[in-house]
Amino acid sequence: MLKIENLKKVFRTEEVETVALNGVSLEVNDGEFIAIMGPSGCGKSTLLNILGLLDNPTSGTYYLAGSEVGHLKESERTQARKGNIGFVFQSFNLIEEMNLFENVELPLVYMRINKSERKRRVEEALYRMNISHRAKHFPNQLSGGQQQRVAIARAIVANPKLILADEPTGNLDSKNGNDVMSLLTELNTEGTTIVMVTHSQHDAAYANRTINLFDGEIVTEVQL
Repeated sequence: MLKIENLKKVFRTEEVETVALNGVSLEVNDGEFIAIMGPSGCGKSTLLNILGLLDNPTSGTYYLAGSEVGHLKESERTQARKGNIGFVFQSFNLIEEMNLFENVELPLVYMRINKSERKRRVEEALYRMNISHRAKHFPNQLSGGQQQRVAIARAIVANPKLILADEPTGNLDSKNGNDVMSLLTELNTEGTTIVMVTHSQHDAAYANRTINLFDGEIVTEVQL
């Protein structure tokens, strides 16, 4: 599914150089569920942003589905993400001015899927997340758990092979958090590859493998 070799990310200003990732190498196979853990500032989200083609590494290589994608231009990264990568964020990242149907539909609009097919896929994703009855509601009319269900529906609507999740239960109570982790596990069981950043040992226990980062380097890997 994906492979990174000797990945390095350096953030520079006129006065300061910060090494966020320092020689990270990792291979994730099709159908794996990987949890990335470590203290705040260790490089977890930086690594996830690079895996999600939201940013480029300073050096090193990144292969996604056999293609080197680590140094694409921004427009090329945008194109490579479409239909291939789904995102789930701690903050939900729903557009307040759009109802739930429109939020979930948005990735398909960017992919230029025809209207009837968009409708079918959105309805299917909302039904699967048990949120169909709120399709015409807006994000501010939902609980946090319901908003995260919508975010997952948006992540899966294009049938991506890879889902990246950044602290997906961070803003949820324990019940809604468990529900979200169960949904991600179900998707993984069906073959979707998942890479998740988390501070939670409880959430990490759902994964097949745990990667621990410290100061931008992988210090341990644990097969679960």
